[in-house]
This record gives sequence, structure tokens and C-alpha cells, in this order.
Amino acid sequence: MAACRRVQLLLLFVCLSSRIWSTQGAKTQGSVNENAPDNGDIGKNPGAPLQEGKLAAASQPRRTTGWKLAEEEACREDLTRLCPKHSWNNNLAVLECLQDRKEETEIAADCNHLLWNYKLNLTTDPKFESVAVEVCKGTISEIKECAAEERGKGYLVSCLVDHRVNITEYQCSQYITKMTSIIFSDYRLICGFMDKCRDDINALHCGSVNTGEKDVHSQGEVIACLEKGLVSEVEEQAGRYSIKEDCKKAIMRVAELSSDDFHLDRHLFFACRDDRERFCENTAAGEGRVYKCLFNHKFEDTMSGKCREALSTRQKLIAQDYKVSYSLAKACKQDLRKYRCSVDTTLPRAREAKLSYLLLCLESAVHRGRTVSGECQGEMLDYRRMLMEDYSLSPEIVLHCRGEIDTHCSGLHHKGRTLHCLMRVSRDKGIMDNLCQKALQTLIQETDPGADYRIDRALNEACESVIQTACKHIRNGDPMILSCLMEHLYTDKMVEDCEHRLLELQYFISRDWKLDPILYRKCQNDAARICHTHGWNETSEFMPPGAVFSCLYRHAYRTEEQGRRDSSEPQSDKSLSRDCKTEVQRILHQRALDVKLDPDLQKRCMIDLGKWCSEKTEPGQELECLQDHLDDLGSDCRDVVGNLTELESEDIQIEALLIRACEPVIQSHCHEVADNQIDTGELMECLVLNKHQKEMNEKCAVGVTHFQLIQMKDFRFSYKFKMACKEDVLKLCPNIKKKVDVVICLSTTVRNDTLQEVKDQRVSMKCRRQLRVEELEMSEDIRLDPDLYESCRQDIKNHCQNIVFGNAQVIECLKDSKDHLFPRCHQKIFKLQETEMMDPELDFQLMRVCKQMIRRFCSESDAKNMLQCLKQNKNSELMDPKCKQMITKRQITQNTDYRLNPVLRKACKADIPKFCQNILNKAKDDNELEGQVISCLKLKYADQRLSPDCEDQIRVILQESALDYRLDPQLQMQCVDEIPRLCAEEVAAQEQTGQVEECLKVNLLKIKHEGCKKEVLNILKESKADIFVDPVLHTACALDIKHQCAAIPPGRGRQMSCLMEALQDKRVRLQPECKKRLQDRIDMWSYAAKVAPAEGFSDLAGQVLSSPAKNYILTTMGMCVVLLFLMGLLCGRITKRVTQELKDRKWTFLYR
Repeated sequence: MAACRRVQLLLLFVCLSSRIWSTQGAKTQGSVNENAPDNGDIGKNPGAPLQEGKLAAASQPRRTTGWKLAEEEACREDLTRLCPKHSWNNNLAVLECLQDRKEETEIAADCNHLLWNYKLNLTTDPKFESVAVEVCKGTISEIKECAAEERGKGYLVSCLVDHRVNITEYQCSQYITKMTSIIFSDYRLICGFMDKCRDDINALHCGSVNTGEKDVHSQGEVIACLEKGLVSEVEEQAGRYSIKEDCKKAIMRVAELSSDDFHLDRHLFFACRDDRERFCENTAAGEGRVYKCLFNHKFEDTMSGKCREALSTRQKLIAQDYKVSYSLAKACKQDLRKYRCSVDTTLPRAREAKLSYLLLCLESAVHRGRTVSGECQGEMLDYRRMLMEDYSLSPEIVLHCRGEIDTHCSGLHHKGRTLHCLMRVSRDKGIMDNLCQKALQTLIQETDPGADYRIDRALNEACESVIQTACKHIRNGDPMILSCLMEHLYTDKMVEDCEHRLLELQYFISRDWKLDPILYRKCQNDAARICHTHGWNETSEFMPPGAVFSCLYRHAYRTEEQGRRDSSEPQSDKSLSRDCKTEVQRILHQRALDVKLDPDLQKRCMIDLGKWCSEKTEPGQELECLQDHLDDLGSDCRDVVGNLTELESEDIQIEALLIRACEPVIQSHCHEVADNQIDTGELMECLVLNKHQKEMNEKCAVGVTHFQLIQMKDFRFSYKFKMACKEDVLKLCPNIKKKVDVVICLSTTVRNDTLQEVKDQRVSMKCRRQLRVEELEMSEDIRLDPDLYESCRQDIKNHCQNIVFGNAQVIECLKDSKDHLFPRCHQKIFKLQETEMMDPELDFQLMRVCKQMIRRFCSESDAKNMLQCLKQNKNSELMDPKCKQMITKRQITQNTDYRLNPVLRKACKADIPKFCQNILNKAKDDNELEGQVISCLKLKYADQRLSPDCEDQIRVILQESALDYRLDPQLQMQCVDEIPRLCAEEVAAQEQTGQVEECLKVNLLKIKHEGCKKEVLNILKESKADIFVDPVLHTACALDIKHQCAAIPPGRGRQMSCLMEALQDKRVRLQPECKKRLQDRIDMWSYAAKVAPAEGFSDLAGQVLSSPAKNYILTTMGMCVVLLFLMGLLCGRITKRVTQELKDRKWTFLYR
């Protein structure tokens, strides 16, 4: 074979050894080569120089038949001591016995040289080849490479040794295998090893090249020394000597040829002899089985240090050339040839990392769905696990991560712990050198633990209990095990150690989409078609690994409707397959568990994370923190956080922690939308609608509210709103970004179009529907209206500090405290109330408290008439007390200002400026008029001067306020001291049947406050206009009204006049209570007339017209007028006659 043509000694020795086997007692086959070193040179030794006679016995040609090593004096003592007597007659047995002695047993130096010279002389005999030709005739003809070798120089046997795995002839196989175990005992007998490594041996002090200078006790130690020098050079340890290229090849060739049987690696054989008995006693030698067994027990506590070191050296050589592993080279030979996995020296990895390339090449085939033999995959699994267990087998990590290992990971060189320590340093602290992180990433790609978690021994041991409980339904070794573990991250089933190991590994897997085999298998075609990627190992500056997944998820969520695709390209060319999109969603769900699992986010937001979120260490808090500080982030970070938030709005299941917290409410109320494969924002909408259900826990409520708050920062963060109103926003609200501003803009447009009765509204129907949803959501929490929240922040602190956000409780608190608010907040609350009164559906507290009553009484009512409907059914026996109380609160609010009562405002549109302009002139915008306008209209109602529509509305207000004094803000404000003093019992009763007003009427003479007295007098005046305004009198006279005034319609004092006439009619007998109440009212009215006389003719006329005795008064006044007229006529005639007489007298006097 060409690689071993440098070695002649090996071949000759094997040939002669076989001749010894086949010919008992024949002439010795190993004649001394004429060119062998002379005896004087061989015999020199600094320890114990041999006698020339003894040396000659070994060095001279043996011409005598039956020469035996046992007869030589130099080895007689060692032979007697170490070898059984039955082996003395067989030179080969003696040679094996002496060179396979126990490690602690030494032989004399002269015997050592005798053996070496004996083997050297044997290997130089050209007749050695003839045995191989005879025994391996069939094999030679089958192996064309060996058949073509030049004969007579030992090349043939060397070729057979190289191809021994392909030998099928039993005798030939036995012959080659047996001879090989002896040949490799001495470095001078292997492939020209001495010639190629002479200088390197001297430089590294690995042994003697001149036998006269130093006699090496074991030649295997020389090879081991050179192997250590080679792996140290690969690791580029400072001060290391650089081995020549030819010697490197020779070293690797030795390791390769000794890969079959561990006996062939003399150094490792002696170092691990006891460990082999301890751990691998039942493991048969050959085909690298003992090596593999020892590798598997390398980190056992009872493994000797020397053996562990020798095993590590062997593993490092395998890492440099996979052929050093006999089992791997044999198992994967056909697959390597099938998938053309020859070493590619153009790869960025160092050329010695051939095992890495083999693994990557075959892993690529597996990921692409190609068939790789099970035996080869098993070998790959073993060596991938080996690389993950021991970081020192990866020269790049040893070279580039030395500082991190010394600083953070010293003392952890055991079962993959150092690698995980480096992963943790890279993930948590971000202080790792870039080259070190690249080396780690390369190792993860080579070992591919994402395909089988068992490759990562540290992870396997840490997560074993979790896998047995949470993932037991998944086949052992399946790639879905990692996904299962991620699904149970931060759950009760997860243990802390597993959590750490899992996140450390996922940190690197997330940075290269190819490391997730399921994602790669489902999306490789989509990536090639859409993202223009090709080969599995393809990476470049133009297409880094992280960019591929970014491309995939952009196309997974950017739909054609969003206008993010090039309209010139067919949709099918840009859309992901369903399987690929499912996997992309799975990865995004996993990444949402930890911000560090999103490489793009971590890279762009590193500074902002340190600046704003250094104290946010709980799961999911970092992303929430970035979202909270969205406006403060750098542009790059803001873009990536904004994009991620936009994706979450479309598919909230990306927020795995939130979905996990909301599982109970999802199962109870949102399971239908949650089961949809494609979420379009419906799940979050459902969670918002059910945020106050009993199944909603605190974590879920906080998470949903937080997402609502983030949505306020940009209308694009609300997927359904964005999709429904995108065109409307561009047309009507350009350059507006914040969602609340967009909602206000669109709502104002809708309201204006509605008030102006525009036929074609500018806001589209689908947008108006979604706008309603957004307005309803915003009404639930004051924080969802940033402008209102900022305006009232100090008032919330002062008056509502102990009120929990949500359920509109803070807003309700501010409404209750509006008299004490700062002007800015007061104005905002007033505007909010005005909006809610116009659209009661936006009144979250009203809708929540009265939800059942709305279903009972107002299911068919329009949303804008909801409060009106509830007021009409307020006194129903079926009305819920809490809802009734809430309705009363809203009535009180409405009566403070006519602008808060849209029905009244519309009905009295003409009356208010006509009769109450002086009040409007003094009014301030966005401040309550404290019921002044309504009081003004009440007085005009008593004067019967209002329009019919306005009169109807004022009558309702009068009737309601007569039953509950709190509905009359002027009365409550003016009588704030008198009511508790005079009517404490009635107030405490809270019966709301008009008892407080009756108390004030009865105690009219005791009222000291003039303003209060005036209001009570106004009530008396108003009661004359309609008996329904006086609930006590109406109750007392209900039967009499039915009997005496049934045909008389209510209003304008008609029924009251009927009762007064009945009272005066002696033929009519009224109920005693009614009669008594009527008489009291007459007395009160008489007193009122005295205390509060008419202030002008209009008031006087109004009093007369509103008086129950107006007919009598008008008749009397008419009679007076007639009487005066008659008196005027009479006086006129008398005056005229007198005047005429005087004139006549005057003229008579003049004529005289």
C-alpha cells in the first residue's frame, strides 16, 4: 500500500513469524540483513551494556535449525520469572510473553535489546512475503490494490494488514491478525516510523533514536509521547513543539492500524490493563469493542488516572481522524461512500477535525430523510455523546475557551459539566469571547443533541425524572423529548437542575435552525424556496443561521391581507406549508419562555436589557420589561420588540407562560378558539372578555392586562383591530401610531357622522364593529386610557390608593371623588362620563353589575338606550338590588348636568337656551352645572311653559327625584346640613319613597338655611303641577284618583285640580289619609305663597295657572274686571254730563 511503502520491516517480520508457525523445527526464517546495525552499536546501553558475545547471539544470522530465544542468556532470567515453561519452545510465544508483561514488571535492558534486534532481523527477510502469498492467495486476488503491490519489499503484507477488515479467508485473517499484535510492539517496526519521526522524538524527548544512547523500556511509550505532542499541538498550547507533517501522518497511521484491538496500542494496553478487567471483563477483544467499553467508563470514579489520560489521548486522535476508530470507520464506510463524505479541506473547520465533518455530513443525510444504516447511526451516537461529555476532545474549545474555563468552570471536567458551564456563562453573563462561543456553537452542531437528548449526558441525567413523568408517552431518544421538556418549563413537573441544563442547551439550539431536526425536516423545502437556502451545513455572512428562522417566521405570519407580500409574486410562492408553519409556531412558543432564546432579540436589545431590565429575573419578565419601555428603547431593539409584540397579537399562544397561566379560563370559556390551528387574535379577545370570570387567576389577569397595556402603544399590536381598520387609519388618521389616539380619532369620526346623519359613513362597517370591541376593552381599566391615567395619577394616589386596577374600579372611585379632584382630572372624568352616558355600553361598571338585569329587561334594547331601559325597570320587583343601586348612581350623575343626560338634552334642545341662558353664560366647559339647568327647567315645568318633549323628560326627572332626594343635586347641596338635622331617621331608612322630601316639607318652618328653604318651596310649587311629583300624596290618594279622576289625564295639574274640587265638594267623600294630605298641601302652598311671593307678573301668572283653584281665582278676577268695567262706564257718563254742564255755563257766562 502506498501509505506504508515506507515500512519494510513490518512486512518481513509478519512473514517470518508465520513461517515459524507453519514449520516446526525448520530452519529459521529470519536471517540477518546485511544492512542491519552492527553489533557494537546495538549493544551499547547506558544502564547495563551487553557483552559482545551475548549480543552476537541475537544479532548474527541464525543458520542453525531450532534456535530458541529461551536458550539466550540475556533473557533466561526474565523468561524463567515471567513466562510459563510450556511456551519456551515457541519463539513467538516467548516474544508475546515478554512484551505483554505487567506494567510494573521490568525486563533486563540486554533482553529488551535482544528482542528488538531479533524482531528487526526477522522483518528484513524477503522470504517473509511468501507465507502471505501462500496463505492469502484468494484474498490477494480479491483485493486489487494489494495484488498490484510490488513484490519482494514487504509491501504486500502491509497492504493486507491495511485491508484486514475485508479478509474473508479464515487462515489468512488469523495469520494477519496474530502477526499484527506483535508488529506494533515496537515503533521501529511501523511504516518507516523511525525515519519520519527521528527529529520529533529528539525534540520532544520521547525516547532514543540511537540505541547506544538510551534503551527505551517500552516502545509504546514513544508512540504515546508523540501522540500527546500531536494533540497538544492541535490545541495550540503555548510553547509546544510543532511536529513535522510526515511524522503526524505516521502517528495517525499507527493509531489507525491499532484501532482494531486495544492490545495494539501498547501504551494504552498497559495503562488500562486493570481497568479493562474491572469494567470490561466480559468484552471480547477486537473491532474496537474494548476501546468503546473503556470510553463509556471513562468518568467512573474508580477509573485510574493513567487509563483516563490514555483514553482521552485516543479520543482526541479519533476527533482528528475518524479512521482511528475501527468500529466507526467500519460501520459507516458504505454510508460515507454513498453520501460522498470525503474530507473537504475548504471547510472553515481545521483539517484535523475530520470526525466533525463525518458527523455533520451523515447528520445532514439523516435530517434530509436519507437512509443511514442503523449500525452507523449507533456509532455516530456514541461519538457524539463522547464529544459532549469531554470538552477537551474539541481542540477549538480548549484553545478559545481556556480563559472562561479557568475563570468560571474549573474543577467541572466530568460528564459534560464543563461544556454546560461554558453554555451557562455564554447565556447568562454574555461575557464569553466570540471565538469561544463560535466553538461551542460548532460543537453543538457537530454533536446535534437536538436530535437525541441522550447525547447530552448532563441533560439526560438532570432531566431523567421529568422525562419519566411528563414525557413518558414519547419514544426514548425521539427529538420531541426536548420540545416536551420545553413545554413543561416553569411548571410543577420541572426540576431546577433540568431547567438550567435545558435552557443552556436551548440557548445554542435556538441560534441555528438546523439544530432542531423536526423544524429542519418540515421546513427545509420552504427555506430553500422562500429564503434561498441550500445545503444543511451552509452558513455565510449573507445568510447566517439565525436569519433563516427569521425569514420563516416572517412568512408564517405576514399574510397577503396585511399587504406585506409582493403582489407580483403568486401567494403559493411565498406562503409556508402547514407543517412548517406549525413548527415555526412551536419554536416561537418556546422562545417566548426566555428572552435569551431569541438570538435576534438578545443581540439587538443587550444594552436596553441592562439599562431597563437588569432586575427583572423571573421567567417572562425581561420581555414584559422591554415592552413596558418600548418608547425608551433604541431603534433596533424597538423594532424587534415591536415585531414580536405584533406577532403575539396575532397568535397569543406564542406567550407560552401566559397561556399556561390562563389554562383554566381557556378550558372553561375559550376552548373553541384555542383549538383553532391558526389564531387571529380571537383567543386574546376571549381572555379579555372573560377576564373577570371566577376561573381567572391572578397571574392570567395580570398577563392579559399587561398585554392590553402594551397594545395601547401601537394600534398594530392589536391584530384584529389592525386588520379591520388598517385602511381607515391610513385614510382618516394618518401619522397616528398610539392605539388610544387611533381609537379616539375613529370614534370621533363615527360620532360626527352619526350626529350629522351622514348616509355613507367614512369608517367602514368592519372597522366600526372592531372599534366597538376596543372601546369596550379600554373602559375596563383606567390604564388602558393613558391620557386619562396620566391626568389623574396624583388623584388616584390621593383618593384611590387602595383600589385595585381592573373592573373599572379606579374609574368608579374617581367618579365618587370628583368633587375633590384636581381640575385637569375632573375635566377628564366629566368628558368620560359624558361619553358613557351617550353610550352606556362603555360604562363597564354598569354593564358588569347589571349584566343579568340587562338580559332580563333590556335584551331587545339598543346599546345606546341601555341605561334608559334600566331606569324604566328600576323599581321592578325583579330588579337586582346592586343593579338598582348602580342605576341610581348613574341617575344622580345625570341630574348634575343636563349634558350627561343625552335624552333630556335632545328633548330640551330649544327650551334650555330659551329659559336658562343666564346659567349657560356662567357655565365652564367640562364642569358640572350642579343641576342648575335641570332646576331651571323644573320651574318652567311648574309654569307649564316647556315644550311637550321636554316636559315629558322633566316630569320623569321630577318623579324620580321626588322618590329619592339624592337625584336632586340642588336640594342635596343646599340642604346638606338641614337633612341630617331634621330628617336623620328618614335618611337612615334608605327606603327611597319620598320620605326625606316629605320630612323637609313638614319641617319647612324649621329650615334655617335660605337656600334649602327655597328648594323645598320649589318642590311644593312643582308638586302642584303634577300629583306624580308628590309620591306621598299620590300614594295616599291613589284610590280617590281612580274613583274620582279616572277620566282626567295626568299632567299640567289636572288630576290635582280634580282632587281639590273633590275636596271642596261636600258630596264627595275622600279617603281620610288623602283628605288629610290634601289639606296639609293647601296649608303648605298658602305658606309658600306668603314666604315666596311672585317675583313678577310672569311668576304671578304661573302661580295662578298652576294653582288647583285657578278656576275660582280666574272667575273672581274676571268678575272684578267686569265690575271695574261697569264702574268705568258709569263714572264716564257722570263725568261727561258734569263736564257738559260746566261747558254750557261757561259759554252762557261769556255771552252775557
